[in-house]
Amino acid sequence: MIGFSDSHPWLEQISRQETLINGCSKIQPAEIEELKLSSLDHILVDQKHKFLYCYVPKVACTNWKRVMMVLTGSSNVTNLLEIPSNEAHSENSTLRLSQFPFKEATEYLKTYTTFMMVRHPMERLLSAFRNKFEGNLTSSKYFQRRYGRRIIKKYRLLGSKNYRKQEQSRRPLGSDVTLNEFVQYLINEGLKSNEHWTSIYDLCHPCKINYTFIGKYEHLTEDTESILSIIKAPPVKFPMTNSAHTKSKVREYFQMLPLKYMHSLYTLYRNDFLLFDYNLESVLGYDFG
Repeated sequence: MIGFSDSHPWLEQISRQETLINGCSKIQPAEIEELKLSSLDHILVDQKHKFLYCYVPKVACTNWKRVMMVLTGSSNVTNLLEIPSNEAHSENSTLRLSQFPFKEATEYLKTYTTFMMVRHPMERLLSAFRNKFEGNLTSSKYFQRRYGRRIIKKYRLLGSKNYRKQEQSRRPLGSDVTLNEFVQYLINEGLKSNEHWTSIYDLCHPCKINYTFIGKYEHLTEDTESILSIIKAPPVKFPMTNSAHTKSKVREYFQMLPLKYMHSLYTLYRNDFLLFDYNLESVLGYDFG
């Protein structure tokens, strides 16, 4: 095993790996897709430090993409926040594993330090919903036009007062999607329409890729320090964001949903719950098991 820093609770990391292995053993082999070059699109490559990072939207990925830009030398800033978020998310900010020949890519998977950061499925989903459908950023407007219009048209009663009021005021359709409507959309049409709500299982393929280190969003500070120490990265001050705003609202939002919707969401994200040791107690007060 690659040496962990003395300050890292390595027993916790071993526990996470064991949970992942046990979870993968419970997933039907037919569900575990064969790795293809196109399926490695979310894995960013740092050849200098022999490091692979699978990015997951709404799991500190903007700041981690900024870190990757510094590690790979595509940016030389000392304050990561000086890198605009749109620059961090640009297609050419960091090389992706899918850009390499498959033989070379698989060799990197065998020999490089591999890392992913995970988060409670419902907390991550709520963060995506609030950011993309309740936000006022340019990216939010895109999501409201691209997805919100369709969601409202298909999952809101056309004769409702809210819909008529929206038509009369000529507000852009999609700017007031409710969580109930969004969840109906996911249940009926699946998670793969956008990376912001696609499961971590489908983005990072943890049952096919042997990850050296599994970070958890709730331990972002210590896990970030540990992985950067492992790869012997230069001093990088990782910007810490306050996730309490979303975490404190998870129960408030999801308890408004019908229980059958929660059952369906649990089924959609079952593999993420299973592989990364999460449950619904923090959301509902009990777990479906």
